[in-house]
Amino acid sequence: MPNAATPATKEPDRTGGPLHVAVIMDGNGRWAAARGLPRAEGHRRGVEALRRVVRAASELGILYLTIFSFSSENWSRPASEIGDLFGLLRRFIRNDLATLHRDGVRVRVIGQRDGLEPDICALLNEAEDLTRNNTRLILVVAFNYGSRQEIASAARQLACEVADGRRDPASIDADTIGRYLDAPDIPDPDLIIRTSGEQRLSNFLMWQAAYSELVFVPIHWPDFDKAALEGAIAEYARRERRFGGLAAKTGS
Repeated sequence: MPNAATPATKEPDRTGGPLHVAVIMDGNGRWAAARGLPRAEGHRRGVEALRRVVRAASELGILYLTIFSFSSENWSRPASEIGDLFGLLRRFIRNDLATLHRDGVRVRVIGQRDGLEPDICALLNEAEDLTRNNTRLILVVAFNYGSRQEIASAARQLACEVADGRRDPASIDADTIGRYLDAPDIPDPDLIIRTSGEQRLSNFLMWQAAYSELVFVPIHWPDFDKAALEGAIAEYARRERRFGGLAAKTGS
């Protein structure tokens, strides 16, 4: 059982701005194609955008930032592009980890690590271990991640407990399942942003997104910056959040 005291379904205080922002970083390839550049350059510029957004999130008082960096479906891309993406991950951790640590950023990684190259696993572990005690911003990296796979893994663990006689099936509810997800101690995202104009979750945080506000922006990820993040947060602030009851802002 995961070491967690707080179920993923527990709602954080939502009276102010978003505490947890999640981002589907989409459009690197289209950004590059529009400029006659190789896709690898789009991914490289996407890493620059990530650096900007991590800094901006910290400045704006966001406590949790989750990024969809590599999905379990991305393995279907050409091997050369996968190699480029993994190379960027290696360089990002090697070049930026010290800065993240200095700035009080804690790195958490969700997703499957089985089958990843040993040096990738070692880098992910290094990032988590070095920054474990930082508290200014929690950067959750969804790597080799798929929400359906995450939920299926939780179901398998619970099924094993039932089969072994360690759990009564009647004890399984939404909070129980939440405790078996990849990061059960992290609150659900208040705001999920997707860049490039696509309007879907694409197997990202589907359980955790039950009450998230979704904001879709037309710009591609390499052009995303602090102003774009502030615009998405402003859109979030304009919405009435009901959570199945009365409006949180107006009480209407």
